[in-house]
Amino acid sequence: MPSVEAVMHPLAELSDRLDPIRALLEAGGPVLWAIFALCLLLWTLIAERYLYRFRVYPRRLAAVEADWRGRPDRASWNARQIRRAIVSELALERSRTLTLIRALIAVCPLLGLLGTVTGMIQVFDVMAFAGSGNARAMADGVSLATIPTMAGMVVALSGLYFSTSLQRWAVFETERTADRLRIKG
Repeated sequence: MPSVEAVMHPLAELSDRLDPIRALLEAGGPVLWAIFALCLLLWTLIAERYLYRFRVYPRRLAAVEADWRGRPDRASWNARQIRRAIVSELALERSRTLTLIRALIAVCPLLGLLGTVTGMIQVFDVMAFAGSGNARAMADGVSLATIPTMAGMVVALSGLYFSTSLQRWAVFETERTADRLRIKG
């Protein structure tokens, strides 16, 4: 059985490595913690969509195509309506959380702006209490104002790229699915 020291050593090492991240989050204030939580949610949703795209969707599409090819009637009005429903259902599955992802991306810069406002309020409080010449006293407020703004923009811009990529894929796949489910033949 491993000793307590052997188990605790990697945990202490991990804690030491996370100290700069913790210091940055504390320097940014409570708004930065909110941006961090939003970032985790955003990237969890993006990862889920990519997992769906590359793992789940190909199997789902193959099953739908096999069902469609197994139908004896693919040319009647009823068959066309069924085809339209299948294409719509797959389109809804592909774009399931994309609206939420885009909403989270839009909220990130707004939270960064909230961090700017709260940081500037702290700067003004220090100026009112200590006078305008105390730069060290204002430094905490300035970092509280700039770090969340930067973090909100970084999270939004990084998420925007992947969100756009997923949105383009969803639109392209809708057209491709409609083509693959031929009415005749």
